[in-house]
Amino acid sequence: MEPTFWENRWREGKTAFHEGAVNFHLERHFPVLKLGRGAHVFVPLCGKSVDIDWLLAQGCRVSGSELSAEAVEAVFARLDVTPEIRDVRGLRCYSSHGLDLWQGDFFALRSADLGPADAVYDRAALVAMPPRMRGGYADHLRRLCNGLPQLLVTYDYDQALMEGPPFAVPEADIRALYQDPYEITPLSSVDIYGPLADRCSGKEQSWFLRPAIT
Repeated sequence: MEPTFWENRWREGKTAFHEGAVNFHLERHFPVLKLGRGAHVFVPLCGKSVDIDWLLAQGCRVSGSELSAEAVEAVFARLDVTPEIRDVRGLRCYSSHGLDLWQGDFFALRSADLGPADAVYDRAALVAMPPRMRGGYADHLRRLCNGLPQLLVTYDYDQALMEGPPFAVPEADIRALYQDPYEITPLSSVDIYGPLADRCSGKEQSWFLRPAIT
């Protein structure tokens, strides 16, 4: 999707994709990542997700990437902290208390910006990508976080019944994108809930992507 699409969605308040509660799959399956306190989790296309707050409460350091400055500022306002802000190659990094949110184009982010990380939590990034962009997204995420375990949340529904985003991402597409270099394990599949349930019926699913042992 073009950046202006997402900027307009945030500006117009069309953010039904935003969950006001911690994601079910994150709470249930976070232990599969086997992270200790102080572990660094990267959350691509994080929006203003309260999942960030939950990860911080688990003792994690969190980095996120988000196009909308409005969404990034909402996170820090909710946490009631004032971030330090610095500009890096057209990106803007907001930092405070173990949290770094990179505002700008996800594809401009570099692994050196993030530094060493321990895991990826993707609830809203892959499903935001139309099919033509998924390969590029997966490739860039691999460059940013090569060899890291990932907790992935997706949707599966009849795409003909609703125009994304969020888009339906069937299992075959997940395996085509991530089979190399991951072993892919399905975790949970529940009926779509929350604001999205008013638009379509289907399944919200989670997957554990474990780096394959070579």
